[in-house]
Amino acid sequence: MALSIAGSDSGGGAGVQADLHTFAAFGVHGTCAITAVTAQNTRGVAAVHRVPSAVVTAQMSAVLDDFRVGAVKIGMLATPSIARTVAFALDRYPDIPVVLDPVLVATTGARLGGNDLPAALLRHWLGRAHLWTPNIPEAGSLLNRSIRTRSDMRKAAEDLLAQGARAVLLKGGHLASRELSDLLLTKTGEQWFRHPRLRGEGHGTGCTLSAAIAAGLARGDALECAVERAITYVHAGLSRGYRPGRGRILVLDHDFAKRTLDARDVS
Repeated sequence: MALSIAGSDSGGGAGVQADLHTFAAFGVHGTCAITAVTAQNTRGVAAVHRVPSAVVTAQMSAVLDDFRVGAVKIGMLATPSIARTVAFALDRYPDIPVVLDPVLVATTGARLGGNDLPAALLRHWLGRAHLWTPNIPEAGSLLNRSIRTRSDMRKAAEDLLAQGARAVLLKGGHLASRELSDLLLTKTGEQWFRHPRLRGEGHGTGCTLSAAIAAGLARGDALECAVERAITYVHAGLSRGYRPGRGRILVLDHDFAKRTLDARDVS
């Protein structure tokens, strides 16, 4: 079983909604603690309500006091206060693997955290999370620099490890290339995952990827295996992405992604 600590997406394509879809696809019971309620659709974010830290803590306690959680996925933390609160609450459970997706900006471009959030994430989560899964803009915000090449990606991941991160999956989708390259860097080595770029802009891909990795860890998969299966899942879901609203962004087809993963596992 897995716990998603993230924001709610009223459009259903990202956040806790995408995480619970993903947990179910991996055969993992999903629980959640909502950090923010967003009013959004495929065209943009209209409003964000940050959940009070005490209520976030209460949700986490309700889950962790009753369920045997095998992994935690963290997405939108919204404020430094919530980032700190969640870190302190999980200090009681140091053996539970944590996958941190440092959500700072929505697919539609709306900021989901203030300028002080990257520093708070580094301060409270750098050595606590078992895996960070930033995309290139997020890694750039964390390190306060631009990342334009695969060489830049590797240096950025190395710098996050040097600062205390345990492992980093740096997603390369924002580089201008026909082939997508994601880099998993740990203290014992590196692994690149490459696949063709698909047309269209996906919504909830980062949420889904980190949730899929957390689900794999909850099932007992090794980190490298969990990452590889998660990337396969997201790529399959995006290959059949659809537009449920009037906006241009695509929502992943979780049912097709699950069938693809199941077929691959059988073969």
